[in-house]
Amino acid sequence: MKIRLLLVDDHAVVRTGLRMFLEGEEDIEIAGEADSGSAALNLVSKIKPDVVLMDIGLPDISGIDATTQIKRLSPETAVVALTIHEDEQYFFKMLEAGASGYVPKRAAPEELLTAIRAASVGEVYLYPSLAKMLVQDFLTQSRHSRSEHTLDGLTDREQEVLTLLAEGASNTEIADQLNISPKTVARHRENIMAKLNLHSRSELVKYAIRKGIIQP
Repeated sequence: MKIRLLLVDDHAVVRTGLRMFLEGEEDIEIAGEADSGSAALNLVSKIKPDVVLMDIGLPDISGIDATTQIKRLSPETAVVALTIHEDEQYFFKMLEAGASGYVPKRAAPEELLTAIRAASVGEVYLYPSLAKMLVQDFLTQSRHSRSEHTLDGLTDREQEVLTLLAEGASNTEIADQLNISPKTVARHRENIMAKLNLHSRSELVKYAIRKGIIQP
């Protein structure tokens, strides 16, 4: 099944370039295009794309606000930021809004494809330099609480799954390592997120670093 993608950018030449590039991929289908945040919201409600490729600097509402509204309107739709902005202000706000990926426009085309494919299956992809920024921020925020080692009621198996998830393993990879089925991994993952009141992999990574489960 193809990944149904919505392109959101206020520059027609950028959308045309993206369309020409992405249409060459057998597993990706361009489901629509929007030149503003409001147009993107209208299209999301109509076509329910798998992934939205979102620019941040839009003429009406920002890509950040549009992402927040998209996640409320269609929680199953993933959002990947493709933007010129690489500073902390935009990066962290997009993650908080619910973005599943963040790729600078200067990145190699393969990075963008990886981000789209990861987002389409519920994973998170961050450009390497930005991922490092995320870890450093989490470490700074958690420096005074690293002595806390309780894991909030997680079972031993859930702790194993949590560790592997935080290290970036997919459900299939975790299933292979722990000798359980991917469905069982998915169930553990749901239980972990519910017990810890987490809503994204980035929050899960933050939790794991704060508790000393993984090292950056």
